[in-house]
Amino acid sequence: MAEPDQAHFWDNRYRADDYVFGTAPNAFLSREAHRIPAGSQVLAVADGEGRNSVFLAEQGFDVVATDISERGLAKARRLAAERGVEVDFRRVDLGTWGWPIAKFDAIVAIFIQFADPSQRATLFENFARCLKPGGILLMQGYRPEQLAYGTGGPPLADNMYTEAMLREAFDLWDIEVLESHDSEISEGCGHSGMSALIDLIAQRPS
Repeated sequence: MAEPDQAHFWDNRYRADDYVFGTAPNAFLSREAHRIPAGSQVLAVADGEGRNSVFLAEQGFDVVATDISERGLAKARRLAAERGVEVDFRRVDLGTWGWPIAKFDAIVAIFIQFADPSQRATLFENFARCLKPGGILLMQGYRPEQLAYGTGGPPLADNMYTEAMLREAFDLWDIEVLESHDSEISEGCGHSGMSALIDLIAQRPS
């Protein structure tokens, strides 16, 4: 999907005043954020309306959050102001963004499955590019079995993850957690119900 189409799609998705994916952080992130060292610089990739980046800022991290939707970012800024935290929100197209080199201690990537396989490969390369040696990646996504549930995510199996695919993509990393599970989630109207999930926690080799 080209940048103008992506921006239009997500601006339209975030048009309502309500938060499509809620304002509470993703449960996986909330559970595993303790793995991120105190004082870390954290990149929240495609964070939409800000629920995860605001949560990270509340934990005391120095957070940069990207998204392609100006409407989403406006709601994220509002949420940060309501919670009394500061986040460096940036409107970027991840396909053309000049990813900084060895800038971040951690990357958080929650349901970034707008990316097709070729875009995904580039994204994963850029994760390695902008993480410091020893930096940590926390990522959760859907498995292809999610199509049967229909409780969130795009109807595109190719955009979803399997354990074998992630193990191959991050074969040079230190994989700490790689787990498939079916779990009930409640994240606004956008993600609600039993879901086919996969969790990855991996460290860039130092």
